[in-house]
Amino acid sequence: MVSFGYFLSCEEFGPHELVRHAKLAEAAGFERLWISDHFHPWNGEQGQSPFVWSVIGALSQVTTLPVTTAVTCPTVRIHPAVIAQAAATAAVQLEGRFVLGVGSGEALNEHILGDRWPSAGVRLAMLEEAVEVIRKLHGGGEVTHHGKYYTVENARIYTVPDEPVPIYVSAFGPKAVRLAGGIGDGYMSVMPDGDLVKKFRAAGGEGKPTQSGLKVCYGSSKEKAVETAHRLWPNEQLPGELAQVLATPRHFEQASQLVTKEMVAGALPCGPDPEPYLAAVREYVDAGFDEVYIQQIGPDQDEFFDFWRTKVLPEVQG
Repeated sequence: MVSFGYFLSCEEFGPHELVRHAKLAEAAGFERLWISDHFHPWNGEQGQSPFVWSVIGALSQVTTLPVTTAVTCPTVRIHPAVIAQAAATAAVQLEGRFVLGVGSGEALNEHILGDRWPSAGVRLAMLEEAVEVIRKLHGGGEVTHHGKYYTVENARIYTVPDEPVPIYVSAFGPKAVRLAGGIGDGYMSVMPDGDLVKKFRAAGGEGKPTQSGLKVCYGSSKEKAVETAHRLWPNEQLPGELAQVLATPRHFEQASQLVTKEMVAGALPCGPDPEPYLAAVREYVDAGFDEVYIQQIGPDQDEFFDFWRTKVLPEVQG
C-alpha cells in the first residue's frame, strides 16, 4: 500500500508557515512529511530558507507525522559529526519518527564557505564516508575517525534515540543508485523512474523503503496556476547537472529565462482538475515507490489541502 506525504518547502516558506502547513497536511490525510534542507532558495522569487533543524524541532511539537529531510548534504557546508548530532536530536524529539535523507548536494548551498565544489565522483565518495561517520556516532560511544575526507576525535553524542536513525540516500544516476543500495536504509528520488528503483533493489536495496516526490500547483484556473509555477519554480525544468553546479540563485534565475510557461504546463499538474494529479501520482506508484510526497507550489495552500482531501485522496485510496 502506497503512503502519501506532503513536501514542506523551506525555499518558499518561512518557519511559521511551514509549521502551519504541517498541521494542515495531517488534517488533510497526509501520512508523513518531507522537508527540504537548503542554505539558499533556488531563486529570489521563492524567497525563503530557514534553518531546517530549528523547523524540525517545532514540527515535533505540532504533528504526529514522520519527518524525512529531503535532502541534507552532510559533506561540505556542515561536517557529518554535526549532522549526526542534529539528526539524533530530531529523532528524539520526534520519538523515533525521523529519517535522515542525505544526498551529494548542490554548489548552490555547499560552496558558501569558500570550499571547492568537488566533482560528482568525489562528492559520492565524501557522502559514503559521511554516512559512515554518522552511523558510528549514532552508536552512542566515543568515536575517533581519521578518514580520507573527515576527521573526528573523541566525539560522543549523548542524546541519542533508542534505535539508530534510518538514513535514506537520494540518487539519480546509476553510480549514485548503486551507492544508495549499498549504504542506504532506503532510497529517495524525485523522478517516476522504475528502472532506478530496480537498480536500487539489485544493488542491495531489496526490501528497503523507497520515497519519491513531485510538485503540483493547484489554483482556481489552470492559467493562473501555470503562471504561479513558472514564476516560482522554473528551475525544475532545467536539464542535466545544472542544479548541482550553478552557484547562486542569480545563476538559476538567468538559466531559467530559457524555461517557458508551456514547458511548465507540460511538466506538472496545474489548476483545478483532479485528473492530472491522479495521473501524475499513478506514475510514481507504477514505478514502484512505497511513499509519494506532494509539494503544492504557491500561496494557495489551504485551498490545495481541501482539494487533496476531497478530490484526490478518495481516488488514490480507492
